[in-house]
Amino acid sequence: MSFTFRKAIRENVGLILVYSGGTGSGKTFTAMQTASGIAGDKPFAVIDTEAGRAKHYADRFHFDHGDMKPPFSPKAYEEAILAADAAGYPVIVVDSMSHEHAGEGGILDMHEAELDRMAGDDWKKREAVKMAAWIKPKTQHKHMVQRLLQVRAHIILCLRAEEKIEIVREPDEQGRMKTKIVPKKTATGLDGWVPICEKSLPFEATASFLLLASSPGVPLPIKLQEQHRALFPLDKPITEDSGRLIAQWAAGAAPDWARDIEAAATRKEIAAIWNRMPADERPKFVAARDAKLEKLEQPATAPI
Repeated sequence: MSFTFRKAIRENVGLILVYSGGTGSGKTFTAMQTASGIAGDKPFAVIDTEAGRAKHYADRFHFDHGDMKPPFSPKAYEEAILAADAAGYPVIVVDSMSHEHAGEGGILDMHEAELDRMAGDDWKKREAVKMAAWIKPKTQHKHMVQRLLQVRAHIILCLRAEEKIEIVREPDEQGRMKTKIVPKKTATGLDGWVPICEKSLPFEATASFLLLASSPGVPLPIKLQEQHRALFPLDKPITEDSGRLIAQWAAGAAPDWARDIEAAATRKEIAAIWNRMPADERPKFVAARDAKLEKLEQPATAPI
């Protein structure tokens, strides 16, 4: 068997983005904003497990809607996503992916069904086979994730998150041990908010974020690699601009900074473009930036 190598270039990279959050965190709207930026003038697909709630945004975004009903097994999600991919949609939004874990027919239900099959009402035996009962649901989940990594479309997963706490014992100022209730710390959670999903799912993504109701749409990174940091500013809500920029990155296309500067409508927009631009690129666009800033400072021509 021969094995060959060629120079590595970034081209047509498939994206998986994950937005997690509780009620009011803006995860659905943020997902649609991002999908719209990636898809451009093409419609994207929405797989909706939330009883049609995604259609609340039908007047705001250009998408095709599909209702997903129970059981919410990994296989059912896989089939729905593959159907959207086969239909040629550039982006697939899944809202919510949490049902695959904790919804009716999800992997928690599958685990319970396996326990019933293997041990029935024998509680001692159920405890003994608890780990073995995870084999079937975990295998089906892993198969689904592997298929997601192979689809042509870009995928955006919305996850519900819940606030969790834990009880710890810590010394007080006098060194006496005291019991305290603190936000739960997990690998995927932030500030006690934990995504409802299989624990490794946020790390399978290209980038994953937690959103909070206190600052809807403003990303708190769970996984954000260095090459994507400029595409998702952490001090403001995610917009279509992030979708457009990460789509350019995935396609291997260099950003058109001159076009972006010329299209800017305010000094603030120019500053945002400048902050996203790599430092070694900036000297090439100083003249274009200064000319645009001067143009913005000029008063509009009064009507005759």
